[in-house]
Amino acid sequence: MLVGSSVRRVAIVGGLRIPFARAHAAYATVGNQEMLTAVLRGVVERFELHGARLGDVIAGAVIKHSRDYNLTRESVLTSGLDPQTPGLDVQRACGTSLEAAIALGNKIALGQIDSGIAAGVDTISDPPVVYPRAYQRLLLASYHGKSLGQRLSPWLRLRLKHFKPVLPGVVEPRTGLSMGQSTELMVQRWQIPREEQDRLAYQSHMNAAAAWREGFYDDLVMPFLGLKTDNNIRPDTSIEKLSKLRASFDPRDGTLTAGNSTPLTDGASAVLLASEQWAERRRLPVLAYLRYGKVWAVDFVSGREGLLMAPAYAVPAMLRDAGLALRDFDYYEIHEAFAAQVLCTLAAWQSAEFCRESLGLDAPLGAIERSRLNMKGGSIAIGHPFGATGTRIVASLAKLLAADPAARRGLISICTAGGMGVTAILEK
Repeated sequence: MLVGSSVRRVAIVGGLRIPFARAHAAYATVGNQEMLTAVLRGVVERFELHGARLGDVIAGAVIKHSRDYNLTRESVLTSGLDPQTPGLDVQRACGTSLEAAIALGNKIALGQIDSGIAAGVDTISDPPVVYPRAYQRLLLASYHGKSLGQRLSPWLRLRLKHFKPVLPGVVEPRTGLSMGQSTELMVQRWQIPREEQDRLAYQSHMNAAAAWREGFYDDLVMPFLGLKTDNNIRPDTSIEKLSKLRASFDPRDGTLTAGNSTPLTDGASAVLLASEQWAERRRLPVLAYLRYGKVWAVDFVSGREGLLMAPAYAVPAMLRDAGLALRDFDYYEIHEAFAAQVLCTLAAWQSAEFCRESLGLDAPLGAIERSRLNMKGGSIAIGHPFGATGTRIVASLAKLLAADPAARRGLISICTAGGMGVTAILEK
């Protein structure tokens, strides 16, 4: 629903995050609301938004308690923003905060709002621990009893098994396979060697460590609970060390290890988006513009396609929207759920058969310049709080573009659980 006579450009003013921390470590005593509130406060402080009413704040988490049904709005209320700023929860697995940025960007582009914050958060350290459904039914039967006898009789069915907790797991309900097991199937289809996976993981750590040393993250990351830097980066790792790690998901023939897979991580990130006019009135910089976004899904349940291959379809569709080719980018940010996932996607784009039969293209989409891939580190090194990776990437890519006079645009690609993918294009 367009407000006004023309679509507006969506400016990326800047972003901020807390350091990403390995699960059950630095942030073990806090949950999603504390982390999301902290990063929203950081954005308010950084861009002098105390008391400002923004058009919307859209954020989300993948793993959250039932008490967090209004997580974003609750975090907004203690962020320093005007209490009249709305908050909206969204969730699209690992693409959550990129989806939030696209949704917020659409509102700005259509003139519905002038500014807003897109954000994401996730904690592995504070999971919702629930109990079996049978125990729930017992409790409800007792609660609904009209007499004392009716309230007490359900408890005669209480058994020790009712106290066995049910923990959240990264397992696809339709296949029963973990994300790692599903990716091993992709590796077999695309014949991705273990050595290539370890090499990509090594480069992720080297790039992230170099980015921290050169100060790239100094204004993108704020201290939180005593942590000042991402604590998963391994500047001392090597191809040799990575090659000695055992397979994690298929002990006999597997290639995915703890070293070439994303670690379980806690963290939060956010980006401030606005119309150009709003940013100009507040004398705020514009680093880049959010220009295109696309979401896709694949049929992984039947085995027709790999679980994490949706970006291989989303990106070409988005390129058609933009009238661009894969080679027309200065920077490529591909989420490293696993090194193998990145390599499978790149292999698909270079495959004449895949591009012809699956994408309907006359020729392969092509290769990318690997030196332009995840230049400041990827999720394997930095970590991956599921809901926070999207806006982490948007903020970093916008800064990269702003700092490079010759750069014109960057590509973002994120695979997600459920066989989905979320992609975006940022431009100067």
